[in-house]
Amino acid sequence: MAIFLAELIGTILLVLLGNGSVANVLLRRSKGEKGGWIVISTGWGFAVAVAVYTVFWISGGHINPAVTLGLCYAGRTSWDLAPYYFSGQLLGGFVGGILVWLSYFPHWKVTEDKTKKLLCFATKPAIRNLVWNLATEIIATAVLLIAVMAIFDPSKPVNPSIAPYIVGLVVFSIGVSLGGSTGYAINPARDLGPRVVHAIFPISGKGDSDWSYAWVPVLGPAIGALLGVFIYQLTIDRFYALAY
Repeated sequence: MAIFLAELIGTILLVLLGNGSVANVLLRRSKGEKGGWIVISTGWGFAVAVAVYTVFWISGGHINPAVTLGLCYAGRTSWDLAPYYFSGQLLGGFVGGILVWLSYFPHWKVTEDKTKKLLCFATKPAIRNLVWNLATEIIATAVLLIAVMAIFDPSKPVNPSIAPYIVGLVVFSIGVSLGGSTGYAINPARDLGPRVVHAIFPISGKGDSDWSYAWVPVLGPAIGALLGVFIYQLTIDRFYALAY
């Protein structure tokens, strides 16, 4: 239950601060309107750092089903604990989406663009090509897991006080380099939970929730997580063992 609650709180913080930065840039008459992609990427990087640091001492601060999947596959997290991680993360994404909706409540009505409203909750590709959109999510999440495996490797630990901030920098880097194609979900809970909020809550003037795309930010990160762990174990981990 401690793991469930920690991941719930951590993912709420992640989505509230991350999607909140998107809403701040995209919604009409927000003070951050037209702030641009750098603001959004920075917002997500800081959101990850804050969320991971807050619950790291309890659950490890996965706040991402793809991270949990990768760490279970790597043997660093027990598969028996996975349901507690996944349920906390998915519910946290949902609650975080609700809080974004409430935080910017007056702005939904004055924002006419339906796509911008959806983007405040879920990802949408810049150019819709499901095969290449999936590939982008796989590559970006593989990069995330390679970094996470290195940062939290028990054989060469980073100071736990700064590790969450390094993860935030990794997410920021992914955003400014690989995020422009799909909006870089790299986290099923960050996309699926808020997308459900967009679908079922009375958001003024909203459009379609684009469920035909929703599988990409779920499957892509899952595959990318396993690939990232495999690459890390095959290369970095093996090279380290040979060197020392």
